[in-house]
Amino acid sequence: MLRRLLFVGAVVATALGANAFRSESADEAAIRAAIEHYFQGHATGDGNHFRVVFHPEAKLFAIRDGKFWQLSSADYAARANGKPPADEASRKRWIEEIDVTGDAAMVKIILDYPGVKLTDYMSMLRVDGKWMIVNKIFQGVPK
Repeated sequence: MLRRLLFVGAVVATALGANAFRSESADEAAIRAAIEHYFQGHATGDGNHFRVVFHPEAKLFAIRDGKFWQLSSADYAARANGKPPADEASRKRWIEEIDVTGDAAMVKIILDYPGVKLTDYMSMLRVDGKWMIVNKIFQGVPK
């Protein structure tokens, strides 16, 4: 009887663990799809990709020349010139890490460009069922 209870307990625990993993994987896939818009905005110069993934109230922050710097997501998207960068073929972008808790996520992104390596930390929220960037902090290191 004890063996049967242990077996049933193991099956239930495995099923619960598998469901939790599926849920996390679905969230990660949705987050990756959202971040792909961010990547495409950089790759194409099309600010509409940024508008899709950044919440309208989102802000971007950094330390530039030793001073606190910020920009609205609307101003960030408006800076896109509609053209791919001349050195696009040599630029690399990837997601380094995704950490999800319910409707909140933190995504670490690397943008490895010929002259600079940028690290972005995106705070994301699931807003009305859609993953959106609500805050971005970043650091660039010249090569």
